[in-house]
Amino acid sequence: MRQSILALIASLVAASAAAQSPDWAAVEQETLRHFQALVQFDTTDPPVNPPGGEKPAAEYVKQVLEKEGIPASIFFLEPNRPNVVARLKGSGRKRPVLIMGHTDTVNVDPKKWTHPPFSAHREGGYVYGRGTVDDKDNLTAALMTMVLLKRANVPLDRDVIFLAEAGEEGATRVGIQLMTEKYFSEIDAEFCFAEGGSVTREGGKVKFASVQTLEKIPRGIELIARGPAGHGSVPLQTNAVVHLSNAVGKVAAWKPPIRINETTAAYFKRLASISSPEEAERYRNVLSPDPSVSGPADDYFLANEPRHASMLRTSVSPNIIQGGYRSNVIPSEARATLDVRMAPDENHEQFLEMVKQVVGDPAVEVRFTGRASRPPGISRLNTEAFKVLEANITKHYGTTTLPTMSTGATDMAYLRGKGVQCYGIGPATDTEDGPKGFGAHSDQERILESELHRFVRFHYDIVADLARAGTGTSR
Repeated sequence: MRQSILALIASLVAASAAAQSPDWAAVEQETLRHFQALVQFDTTDPPVNPPGGEKPAAEYVKQVLEKEGIPASIFFLEPNRPNVVARLKGSGRKRPVLIMGHTDTVNVDPKKWTHPPFSAHREGGYVYGRGTVDDKDNLTAALMTMVLLKRANVPLDRDVIFLAEAGEEGATRVGIQLMTEKYFSEIDAEFCFAEGGSVTREGGKVKFASVQTLEKIPRGIELIARGPAGHGSVPLQTNAVVHLSNAVGKVAAWKPPIRINETTAAYFKRLASISSPEEAERYRNVLSPDPSVSGPADDYFLANEPRHASMLRTSVSPNIIQGGYRSNVIPSEARATLDVRMAPDENHEQFLEMVKQVVGDPAVEVRFTGRASRPPGISRLNTEAFKVLEANITKHYGTTTLPTMSTGATDMAYLRGKGVQCYGIGPATDTEDGPKGFGAHSDQERILESELHRFVRFHYDIVADLARAGTGTSR
């Protein structure tokens, strides 16, 4: 009798799960319709064709949500650059999860595009257009997740909060800064999923998945050399251009110390486990506290894998040099701007002092520029959210998860600064696409339709697994 009751319960649970499982064939058609519609909006940042902005995409998203019975609210600093927030209520047993994507894109030069940048043109299994992989893929996946959870009436222990944000590409004041500084209660969550990660394919096969768990902090440092002006026919040892050139050369040749954290240690250890013996040895060696072991690996990365070298330290790149106005005039001032990407645990003032010591020239002032610094923050690897991510990466992509420190910047920094544990995710893209000019911010940006659909299924599962009633433990 007991066994028959258990069998009945199991069949009811299975039937309930099946009833909640989306009809993915139908979902794919709907996904593509929404994705193409969003890509077709010109939401470049800064806005063009005044008033421009993200408003058309935000209104579209809001209408899709409200048609499904999901109330959506608008928050804005500038009316043509709104943010959309919606919420599916849970039992409150656990804290919310936030899912987000940004509606804006970088600008375009239409003359360089084979297919019009806002056409969402389909060809050869791809969708072409600005924003296809940055970030209307995440935006569409988050939108579909909300729609599907609502339709299936999935019981939730966590609220699921949706944010379509403006201004990510260059005007965070209208987007994430507005939301975290003025309306944080609307998006306050324990966990967040947003852009910043990816699944890497090579030769059509998945190699690994990257989940961004922290990011470097961008700062600017300015070098200003000063000396007396003079006639170019009489060279001076006090020439500001010469002093600046020497300072830039010293900084460029300098290798700031290696700084390993939980994420980068896990990244290189896991990468070693799926690499060739020669590569694996370097990935393990660079984690050694012995400079005689880590040094050769570090040197190799600097020459051959600069992204990995940047992940190991606070990086410095001299990117702007200004000085002089006539060939026969020695200028009294010359300056250079350094793009500095701080390791999250780097002390900014102490690092500035190190740069001053490297320059070692009283004729050169070293100072931070006025560029705003983003708040630091680290997302842990021992959380329920990261475990859910790993399980679903195995389920959907059959590969290893690499926790990653992004060398660039995302809006998750502002959320981490508020204590939200954020994880960057993204669809599978081919390593061959970037060099061919098909990657993010390129003139032929594109995404495989099949990978968009796989990403939507993955996105739905991570949110459902994390928020569904009866999963995990309460807090």
